[in-house]
Amino acid sequence: MGDYFQTIVDLDATERDAQELGARVLEWLIAEGIVAAERTDCVLGGDGYGHAPGPHFTKAVEEPDPVDLWSNGLHVQTGRTVFDSGQGDAGAATCPLCRTEIRLVDEVWEPIESAWDPFKGRFQDWAEGGGEGIVHCPSCGGSSGIDRWSWEDDYYACGHLGFTFWGWAELSSDFTRDLGRKLGGHRIAVLRGKL
Repeated sequence: MGDYFQTIVDLDATERDAQELGARVLEWLIAEGIVAAERTDCVLGGDGYGHAPGPHFTKAVEEPDPVDLWSNGLHVQTGRTVFDSGQGDAGAATCPLCRTEIRLVDEVWEPIESAWDPFKGRFQDWAEGGGEGIVHCPSCGGSSGIDRWSWEDDYYACGHLGFTFWGWAELSSDFTRDLGRKLGGHRIAVLRGKL
């Protein structure tokens, strides 16, 4: 079975403003009745505590199915984090400089080890703050931080602020757009995954 989740990652938030932005969005979600104000034991990861669906959670989703799993809350995470989609792996990565797509799996979804070589250890470098996680593009030879690369199906996203919704129906595009506005128009990525 597994637990499904969706994470909206702010790609532009800095370490300095992530707490304030996270609090602003959470305040809005509570005021709209999308999540409950009280933190309860309703999420996986972190300290296990999050915000359960509020009486108007259906404002945020495409199909208003009941949210009846134990892990059905919102977890707001701040701090330097590499967010991912859980099971599986990214099929491709795109260089932010030359826009070349690098296939990371073959036609039967087996990893292409040599294609992964430029990325090895770079997520860890970035997450630990010991560097930018510099990747040298095998296509153009340019160098850029791993946080600037894009990943097929938004499999990975590096950021300082993420909102993970556990067990909710698909978040609507209107909701994700509104949440982006509450973040000051920052770029966002929406990761969908399963543990």
